Amino acid sequence: MGALRRAALALAALLGVSSAMLEVNVGTSSVFSVEGQQAVLPAWYTSRSQKQPYITWLLDKEDAKPFQILTYLDGKVKVEESELKPRVGFLYPILTHNISVFINATRERDSGQYMCTVNVVDDVTSTGKNIGVINLTVLVPPATPACQLHGNPTVGANVTLSCSSEKGKPSPAYQWQRTAPTLQVFFPPAQDQARGTLKLTNLSLEMSGLYICVVENRAGSAECSIVLEVHSTSTKAIIAGAVLGSLGALATVVFFTRRVIGYRRKKRDSQEEAANEIKEDAVAPKTPTWARSPASDTISKTSTLSSIAGTRERPYGAKPPSDTASILTGSYRGPPPRAGGRTPKLSPPTVNGTPQRRQDLAAPPAPLPPSSLARAGAVPVMVPAQSRAGSLV
Repeated sequence: MGALRRAALALAALLGVSSAMLEVNVGTSSVFSVEGQQAVLPAWYTSRSQKQPYITWLLDKEDAKPFQILTYLDGKVKVEESELKPRVGFLYPILTHNISVFINATRERDSGQYMCTVNVVDDVTSTGKNIGVINLTVLVPPATPACQLHGNPTVGANVTLSCSSEKGKPSPAYQWQRTAPTLQVFFPPAQDQARGTLKLTNLSLEMSGLYICVVENRAGSAECSIVLEVHSTSTKAIIAGAVLGSLGALATVVFFTRRVIGYRRKKRDSQEEAANEIKEDAVAPKTPTWARSPASDTISKTSTLSSIAGTRERPYGAKPPSDTASILTGSYRGPPPRAGGRTPKLSPPTVNGTPQRRQDLAAPPAPLPPSSLARAGAVPVMVPAQSRAGSLV
């Protein structure tokens, strides 16, 4: 009986001691917040002491040592110098034993492990009971992605559509779909949800349409779109061919234009040089005008010689026949005298001892009319006159 009583008293004493011990509690071990929004770290402590506590909040990051961000000592709140100073504070008065902390306008770098430590004078604590730990993760919605087309969208070709967002926490997932003209959803292996690529093989004209990429994570979503136009021929090749053809035609026109201009200029210069040479080197013709006719050349020379010979045979004072008759009748008085020789003298015939003129022996033939001569092809020639000394004038 005494032993049972002693055990009961010991249990009561033990319960009384445990109820007086200091202990820190947290509402959750993990808190998630979207970037730009407010985050609350819930925590409170239990103590039977009426004295003011000493409270400290620290932030422990993976790439830095723990540092104080907020303290409460001797009834005063102190915000430590850090990037959180203008955005952190206690959510409730300390006397309520609620030591929750708020963080406004959270940022991605605010993520980390937050530790709360409470100490009260005359209060018993056990190891680790006066410490509360909360992990804060600040989520970042994906930024508006950029959609791009890689490849030449012609019939039978292969192209790749890419979608990329510059930021997002956690890493976003990508989903491609076609909305026009009909809704179509793509799956692996054609689509890579982690990298945001979509491979389209063996293109056809029916694959043309509006393709939308949706990027999403726990913080939000964003999207971009691209219009795929499948062509039967390469538009770039057509444009390049047209440009090259135009340039070739233009070069040909310029080439021939310059050639024509150069030819005309050269021809004009040569004509001017020839005209200048003719003016400088021109000499008066030495042959008489009547000797230019090739058809009457032989006749004129023969007739002239005959006229000269006949004149020399006739005595002075005799009337020579007309020059025209001499040429037309073609009378020939013999060859001209040789060099160094003398002209033979012919004595006229006599009748009854009386010399008779040569003209009496044979009457000269009647001259032909000019019309007959013209039909025969005769050309009138002027014979120079003869002086009394027998020389030509």
